[in-house]
Amino acid sequence: MANRISTKEAEKRARELVEQMTIEERASQLRYNAPAIERLNIPAYNWWNEALHGVARAGTATMFPQAIGMAAMFDADFLKEIADIIATEARAKYNEAIKHNDHDIYKGLTFWSPNINIFRDPRWGRGHETYGEDPYLTGRLGIAFIQGLQGDGEYLKTAACAKHYAVHSGPEKVRHEFDAVVTEKDLWETYLPAFEDCVTEANVESVMGAYNRTNGEPCCGSYTLLRDILRGKWKFEGHVVSDCWAIRDFHTRHFVTSTAPESAAMALKAGCDLNCGNTYLHILQAFEEGLLTEEDITRAAVRLFTTRIKLGMFDECEFDSIPYSVVDSKEHNRAALDAARKSLVLLKNDGILPLNKKEIKTIGVIGPNANNRLALKGNYYGTPSRYITLLEGIQDYVAGEEIRVYYSEGCQLAEEKSEPLALKHDRISEALTVAEHSDLVILCLGLDETLEGEEQDTGNYTDSGDKVDLNLPEVQQNLLKKVAATGKPIILLLSTGSAVNLDFADKNCRAIIQTWYPGARGGQAAAECLFGDFSPSGKLPVTFYTGSHELPEFTDYSMKGRTYRYIESEPLYPFGYGLTYSKVSLKNLKVLNNVTSESDILLSVDIENIGDYDTDEVVQLYIKDNKSKFAVPNHSLCGFKRVSLKKGESKTVEFTVLNKAMTIVDNEGNRYIDSDSFTVFASISQPDKRSQELTGVKPLSVEINL
Repeated sequence: MANRISTKEAEKRARELVEQMTIEERASQLRYNAPAIERLNIPAYNWWNEALHGVARAGTATMFPQAIGMAAMFDADFLKEIADIIATEARAKYNEAIKHNDHDIYKGLTFWSPNINIFRDPRWGRGHETYGEDPYLTGRLGIAFIQGLQGDGEYLKTAACAKHYAVHSGPEKVRHEFDAVVTEKDLWETYLPAFEDCVTEANVESVMGAYNRTNGEPCCGSYTLLRDILRGKWKFEGHVVSDCWAIRDFHTRHFVTSTAPESAAMALKAGCDLNCGNTYLHILQAFEEGLLTEEDITRAAVRLFTTRIKLGMFDECEFDSIPYSVVDSKEHNRAALDAARKSLVLLKNDGILPLNKKEIKTIGVIGPNANNRLALKGNYYGTPSRYITLLEGIQDYVAGEEIRVYYSEGCQLAEEKSEPLALKHDRISEALTVAEHSDLVILCLGLDETLEGEEQDTGNYTDSGDKVDLNLPEVQQNLLKKVAATGKPIILLLSTGSAVNLDFADKNCRAIIQTWYPGARGGQAAAECLFGDFSPSGKLPVTFYTGSHELPEFTDYSMKGRTYRYIESEPLYPFGYGLTYSKVSLKNLKVLNNVTSESDILLSVDIENIGDYDTDEVVQLYIKDNKSKFAVPNHSLCGFKRVSLKKGESKTVEFTVLNKAMTIVDNEGNRYIDSDSFTVFASISQPDKRSQELTGVKPLSVEINL
């Protein structure tokens, strides 16, 4: 790492600059659309920028798979490379924007990504923005993404933001007035660890508060979250930003204050430095009413200018020379394609895959997501210069071959009850005709951001929100059943950002591939996978339940019965599960050090590719506390590594399991080691019965005694 400008040094410069401002000028800088202060040569700056899976909402940029798809790669090193690419394109676009004196929204360097909320309930519409349901996986991937965005130069390459702090995962419809009531155990065991990792290990520059209340306090004005934990316990040095128009909710939806000045004062005093919204327009009135002091305003302004100085905005910066030619480059699009390949999760395969082109004359591609560009995107996306849908990927792949590709949309994505009857269309008979004329059917079903996403508010106009249940839309269920009734072999390509009910598909489809929202080149990746150009190797970062009847009430934030660590029934497809075209064996799981209550655990395991294909595989470690009454009911992920193996190749994989993996969280929220007996499991999935049944691989285990 280069000799980076320290926060202390940047803060000193920031304070000197802020001290030259009037109180009115200082207050003006606490809004996301901060105006210029020309007399001090401070240009306007818009803090609102998005980079969830590529530079978003800012014109052309490389588009990677949606975050949940990148989580399925189980590859922190590659995710860091992806984030570095995003930061490179961001700098190139910023450099050009300021040349044209363009300081508008989405043109800056402060990115409100990643979303590290825990995907605790698969009905949550925004869950596909996250890295899944596990705190350890989310923390490791969050660290990697932040490090990639922020870089290791003298200045921050861009500034990342860990959001939405904290205890935030739906329901979308009530997020502006909802109080997420959570026990201290669940708070510290599940909802806070990834944030802590991003602050204490990745030194994330910004944290965004959530819309909801947590245990009665609005998150963007919570002394508990912002003062006691974030800045007190974790020693956070960056700035805090509100979610968009969240501070307005204090007096209009949460009713914890009565007026806008009171809301502004509450948030600012708690430590929310920057307002995405307009409530901080009332800061001066709050100051005049005695609700705020000059130091309250100055403190926030200094924090914000500290970030701008760390980004090199007032200096000649090493990133000023990044050329525009890097944007949407061939190299970056190759990385996006590779990410799409690694994100695909093979859920079922009875041997039909990979397909043999020499044995196929006709393929029927059917379904509303076959040629749907939105199904490549997810949400918070940029604009690639080229899209390759699932249909286009298959058509391109067999071009020049003696294979005919038939296509039918089959049905709409979902029922449009408000649509006039004349505009409704049913392509079922066409779909059946296509199936009947094909050797096999590739059925492309699922969702897109119009069916699962963010509830509409001032800054978002998609208005999709949460899923009512885990079932596919009824029109798609009907299409699946009727195509299945033809008796033709079906390969299901499922494009969703979350778990859905696949009971019928599991029984009636020969193969199932979860594509997520795979990015601009997703169709190419899917086609290459179908025909065996590479072996699928993604793993599920979420549990696929058999149905929503298994789940607790959506508004219940207790972790009981949720996610693989607390599930009380058998899932259809478990967290961490995903097949490949090959087979591996594991042996020689060894502990390499003398483990004490103060040490980490060093382990190694041998993995051999004993199948017929080159493949990547993800070796996963899980730990089980054998004694403490406070241990999670099942087991917890504590390590993972993606390994590339040629056919017949063996490798030894080494792990460092952090000491923290041996700790528990008690009912008061205290974390400590409470046992002297642990079991560590190594496998290519969880050590549960269902995973063993699906993969045919029995986990290795080793006992740890302190």
